[in-house]
Order: sequence, then C-alpha cells, then structure tokens
Amino acid sequence: MPIPIVNSIATWFLKKRFHQIELFLKYPIDVQDELLQNLLQKAKYTEIGKEYDFESIHSYRQFAERVPVTTYEDNEARIKRARKGETNIFWPTPIKWFAKSSGTTNSKSKFIPVSSDSLEHCHYAASKDLLCMYLNNNPDSQLFLGKSLRLGGSKELYEENGTVFGDLSAILIDNMPFWAEFSSTPSSEISLMSDWETKMQAIVDETIKENVTSLAGVPSWMLVLLNNVMETTGKSNLFEVWPNLEVYFHGGVSFDPYIEQYNKLLPKADFRYYEIYNASEGFFAIQDRNANKELLLMLDYGIFYEFIPMDTYGSSEETIIPLSEVEVDKNYAIVITTNAGLWRYKIGDTVRFTSTNPFRIKVTGRTKHHINAFGEELIIENAEAALRKTTKLTHTEIVDYTAAPIFMNGKEKGAHEWIIEFKTPPEDFNTFSKLLDLSLQEVNSDYEAKRFNNTTLRAPTIHCGRERLFYDWLKQKNKLGGQHKVPRLSNSRDYLEELLSLNN
Repeated sequence: MPIPIVNSIATWFLKKRFHQIELFLKYPIDVQDELLQNLLQKAKYTEIGKEYDFESIHSYRQFAERVPVTTYEDNEARIKRARKGETNIFWPTPIKWFAKSSGTTNSKSKFIPVSSDSLEHCHYAASKDLLCMYLNNNPDSQLFLGKSLRLGGSKELYEENGTVFGDLSAILIDNMPFWAEFSSTPSSEISLMSDWETKMQAIVDETIKENVTSLAGVPSWMLVLLNNVMETTGKSNLFEVWPNLEVYFHGGVSFDPYIEQYNKLLPKADFRYYEIYNASEGFFAIQDRNANKELLLMLDYGIFYEFIPMDTYGSSEETIIPLSEVEVDKNYAIVITTNAGLWRYKIGDTVRFTSTNPFRIKVTGRTKHHINAFGEELIIENAEAALRKTTKLTHTEIVDYTAAPIFMNGKEKGAHEWIIEFKTPPEDFNTFSKLLDLSLQEVNSDYEAKRFNNTTLRAPTIHCGRERLFYDWLKQKNKLGGQHKVPRLSNSRDYLEELLSLNN
C-alpha cells in the first residue's frame, strides 16, 4: 500500500481520536470523575462492590473515605481465587489473563489481573494512540512501509480452570489483532519462546532479513539484542542493517544510562526516540511530542489516578490526593483504580509533574528503590542525572549499576556504596568517583547537606563491576528479558552484597 494512502488512513483515525484527547486535555478532572463513577457502577454487584457499597458512592470524597488504599498483598487472596476460576470478585467480567510480574528481582511473583476491558481500552488503545501521535508529529514518516521489531517476554500457561499467566508483553502478543501481527517482527512463535538466550539469536536471524522501520522494547534488553545484531552482521551501525529505521519506542526503565550507546548504534541526528510509561497494571502515559521527554498522562484509558506526596509516604502523616490537587515539581507515589478490578492500588512507581495544564509527568523511580538511610532521600532520578553528567565529563559509558548504604559503625560515618559495570571505563577511577559525588550534591540538596564537611556521609565507595556482571546475576535468578530489571537503589544491602560476591 503506498505511503500516502497508509498515512491518510492513519490521519483519519488520528482526527477521530484527537477529539477525545482534546476532551480530557480541556476537562481533565471532569473526565476522571466520570470515569471513576463508570468504574464504580460497572463493579457495584461484584464482591468488592457490595463490600464497600459502590452503588451509593457518588463523589470522590465518598470513594476515598470508604475504600482503603491497597497493595498487592492486600489483593493476593482475591487474585488467587480468580486464578482458580471464580468470577465477579473484583470485576464483573471473567478475568482470563494474569500478567506475571515481580517488579524487581525478588523471587516472589505477582499475578496482575488483565481484563478484556483493560486489554482493549487501555493497552491496545495506548498502542494506537502512540502511533497516531507519532504520525501527527512526523507526517512524512514511512513507518508503515516496514515492520516494528518488538522485544517482549515469554509465555507460560497456567493450565487449571482456563486462566493464563505470562509476561504482559506475551499476553499482548498472544491477543494481538491480525494487522498488528502482519506489521511486526519477529513472529509470535519466536517472540514467545521461553529460553531467553535461544530466543535472542532466533530474533536476530529472523529480523535482519526484514525491513525494520521501528523498534519497541525495554532499553536494557533491546541493547543486548541490537549488539547481537551488530555481532552477527558485522555492520558498523544499525542503518546498514535496516536503512529505513526511524524511531525507537521505549519504556520500562530510564533511558538515560543507555542513550550514548544507542547514539553510537544509531548515528543519525534525526533518529527519534519516543518514551512510553506502562506496566502490568496498565498503560499510563505517552510522549506526544518530538524530542521532548515529558509524558502526557492519559486520562481516559479506564484508570483513575490518585497520588501520595513522597514527603509523607509511609509515615503517620501520609496523605492521598486526587489529580486536581497535584503540584508541579513534587515527587508522588501513584495509586490507581482500573478497569481490571484494582481498587486504590499502590503500583510502587513515583512520578514528578512537569505541568498541570495539560498533566505531564516524568517517571522518577520506585517507592522501594531509593536510599534514605541518613535522611538524604536519594531517588533514581537524582542518581541518573548525576551519572549522566559524570559519564559525559569522563567520556565513559555505563552498562548497569546499583547502590546501597554503608551503615554507620561506631565512630565510622555512613556512606553510599556503588557497583558500576562500564562499557567504556574511566581512565582515572578516582576522578570519576569524585565527580559523581559532586554531581550527586548538585542534584540533591539533602545529599549535599549530609556530605558537607563529611557531617553524616563520607565520600561514596565505588566498585568497578566485571563484564557481564549484571547479566550473569539476572541469569542466575532466571530473570533474563521481559520486564525484569536491576534495582538501582536500595536501603538494603542484599542486592549489593550478592553482586559484590559475584564480582570476585
């Protein structure tokens, strides 16, 4: 099909959808309030709907006063029952699919319910919106003349009672409409292979023969795949393999540690990167402008949002606020209510609003992935901003990293301990360490105060990780690929100690 026809069809869908997007841009709070009422009405005869009398809830305040905020552990018993085939527990339609997610490298798995409503009106709706926004910003795109290289997880079947679990990406691939299958590579058969390393080579072998115009996947694992492509083909950059490649849609982890490595593989000034923010629980935000990392919060995907200011999170003063009360440049934990039956659910992510008209965000980290052993409140956004500056100054490249506290011992002051695996290591490791420390002080005033004259914190200890350290660590835990990721920061030393042991 000629490109003008393809883009004309896409433009027609775009205009139709933009009317709805303009509605929530203009009336965001009204759209969210109406969505909440629709969710409550739809679930009023479920077990949880009867327990909290959803039918009599007519305002956000009533909802907030009556329905408790929950974690996965609070929902686990009901989810187990749903996985055994019980229906009408937390959502009126049967839940066939459960997205298996750990969120970290913990061995315990979570099984997040995925309803037909959330598949159609959240995950797939977001995929279409992403393409529409991209085409609107790039009318000369030739995206649809080739295929999208998607990198997802593997699928496992839960064979009892007709329910299925697996990585979210596998669930999406398995339910994908035929037109999406036709426009994607690798084939579903290869995409759903369970052995990660075998699958990687199979993906390389199949995709290097295709006209790939876009990439989609988690940056850390996509980088592994693309390096395999380079090794297999012997080419100097990816445009020699796929000359029409024009955009990479990425999400799952921060892109900042990887950008320099991608720029070397994709050496074109006009190559585009588009970020998305999704999780097993839903699809939340989309980059809707070229060369702008702020993400538009999507307000009509069947997800109602609430937020916990991180300065009160986990304390006796913890407060929960609706979207109408958020402020720019504050860090919030997200609470969601969804069209898959999660009610006031803490997903464990933190965001910072960059704008409230419209509501735009940046993902700043995880509620559990920060270091606050000494009142320094170091979050992932701080760590990666400091690393970005330090690597630029020292002409280094990072593969992965993690950090944890060194706790005070007698008269010995505390510190942070890092282990960093480099692709391009620093010429002078002491200079790198000093610059990272100074950069952290620049981006985090609490860290700076604790470091002043070594008042509370002494200079950080930084170890150089061996080649493939983090890959081997994840492989040891059977956590290769999919949504699995390295926990960047932790108040516990567990991850760090395991990596230090493996580094010897």
